[in-house]
Amino acid sequence: MLRVALAPTPARPWAAAAVEAGGAQLVDPPEAEVLIFMAPDDTDGLARALKEAPDAKWVQLPWAGIEAFVTAGVLDPSRTWTCGKGVYAEPVAEHALALALAGLRDLPQRIRATTWEAQGGVSLYDGKATILGGGGITECLLQLLRPMRTEVTVVRRETTVSLNGAARVVGPDLLHDALGTADAVFLALALTPETTGIIDAAALRAMEPHAWLVNVARGAHVVTDDLVRALTEGWIGGAGLDVTDPEPLPDGHRLWSLPNCIITPHTANSQEMGLPLLAKRVTENLRRYAAGEPLVGLVDLDAGY
Repeated sequence: MLRVALAPTPARPWAAAAVEAGGAQLVDPPEAEVLIFMAPDDTDGLARALKEAPDAKWVQLPWAGIEAFVTAGVLDPSRTWTCGKGVYAEPVAEHALALALAGLRDLPQRIRATTWEAQGGVSLYDGKATILGGGGITECLLQLLRPMRTEVTVVRRETTVSLNGAARVVGPDLLHDALGTADAVFLALALTPETTGIIDAAALRAMEPHAWLVNVARGAHVVTDDLVRALTEGWIGGAGLDVTDPEPLPDGHRLWSLPNCIITPHTANSQEMGLPLLAKRVTENLRRYAAGEPLVGLVDLDAGY
């Protein structure tokens, strides 16, 4: 029976149940073949857990975003690493589309209105969208946009891989071209040194004046001061942000008061939504590992995600 350790301790009951459902046995770290680490940003805690479980050849991390561990240099290349890639894709994609539709249909303005206003709004039916990133959230967004006949351009590092539902897949060198045709721009990519600040003043100026920017990835993808200026001066139609830089967004920050900015407090995937999905991933990967099958959510250490 596969021997698995959970960290940090005390382990949450759902995690222990997921291990048992995967046909594995819970053991102390020194005996473990597998380490499941459930603290998303505790780099020191992960370093301690790795020392306590020297024979763990595979480590499962909880969230898709692992930049804190990458920056801290604790991802040992002698081990196999998996993370929450794709686990939360469906609720996050749902939230992203909700933000885009709310913005394009002028809902922030309508909610605040106290008089009957002129008609307006933009439909994504037969419209155009650009998605930055090629992972699970993008795949789910493509599924959601397909019934609307939205023409979708995906911007990603690897352009040779086709994505079902995408009209085209282009590299980062064509980012500004892809931004310039979209009614909605979705950020669903990993945070790396190359993607930090990818949406800056030049990118925002490349967008259509009516277009909405939706960020459900990481706040640092966007240069916040540039976004504030873009929203204030009307370079773009608006922004729907589930993540911000800084995060949490401080009280009194300019973004809070802008009428064309919707902010949700990193709730595209809440704990209530996410934990059952994470438990299923842990169980699935344990069964795969025991059977010698490929694991889901493998981390590319060279790419950093």
